[in-house]
Amino acid sequence: MWFRAAPCPASECRMIADHLIEILRCPQDRSRLHLADADLVMRLNRAVAAGQLKNTAGEAFEKPLDGGLIREAGDLLYPIIDEIPVMLPDEAVDLRAFA
Repeated sequence: MWFRAAPCPASECRMIADHLIEILRCPQDRSRLHLADADLVMRLNRAVAAGQLKNTAGEAFEKPLDGGLIREAGDLLYPIIDEIPVMLPDEAVDLRAFA
């Protein structure tokens, strides 16, 4: 079940029910995913606002991220935009390049 809580601090909001996170897998390597923490999402959104955050296809993000799903290796983040996880490999963020 997808849901968005009433307005709350980013660290407390859950856009994706836990049981769905358990089901979702990275489309590239089938590894488990976990939610990005609020600090990382905030840093990514600062990069979006500055026009500096690009996906793995090299395209800049135009909308801020609501959150993100990070694969087990910690190197890729699949963005959550408009409350929808975007699970396309070309739309992922390479966190190694963002560091």
